[in-house]
Amino acid sequence: MSRPELNEEVKLYRNAREREKYDNLADLYAVVNTLQCLEKAYIKDCVAAKEYTAACSKLLVQYKAAFQQVRSDEFPSIDIFSKRFRLDCPLALERIREDRPITIKDDKGNTSKCIADIVSLFITLMDRLRLDQKATDELLPDLKDLQDAMARLSILPGNFEGKSKVDTWVQTLSAMQAADQLSDSQARQLIFDLESSYNAFNKILHQT
Repeated sequence: MSRPELNEEVKLYRNAREREKYDNLADLYAVVNTLQCLEKAYIKDCVAAKEYTAACSKLLVQYKAAFQQVRSDEFPSIDIFSKRFRLDCPLALERIREDRPITIKDDKGNTSKCIADIVSLFITLMDRLRLDQKATDELLPDLKDLQDAMARLSILPGNFEGKSKVDTWVQTLSAMQAADQLSDSQARQLIFDLESSYNAFNKILHQT
């Protein structure tokens, strides 16, 4: 006997709000699962320490953003989220608890927190520019925070090129009004400077 209703698509959501909820849950699930795969790959020596540290740092930043979208009475912690969806990711959960790549030594949180802040700010600024956010008040606060964080990190050499590039952009934006925007060419140059500085920053991490 034919039952056409069995061929109908089952929808998890009934409206846009419910759809966003499930999208957010899926994003968090994907980030944690990816972090688990990265940890296993590093243990098996399938990924170099340099690439691992950069990827892990980025995933930890993405995890924090994804979990903020999901945090609620239903999911007050990542452990409860993992149990609810049977997410078997012990290595990822350990990395999340330590809040640092395994390649970065624990120094009571001082250096590791500063490194995490710098990684987060680099990624945030590059994401803003890719989303075509070019106004002074959208970029300058994070640039100043990045400038301050790099100044606090003792393992960075005084002649680190990323520092001078960020300093120059802070000066440029500080001379502009809050609503002023970078030109397309300036925005393109800024994202190039940030990407090259971020790559150079990761190189220094692996040399220390």
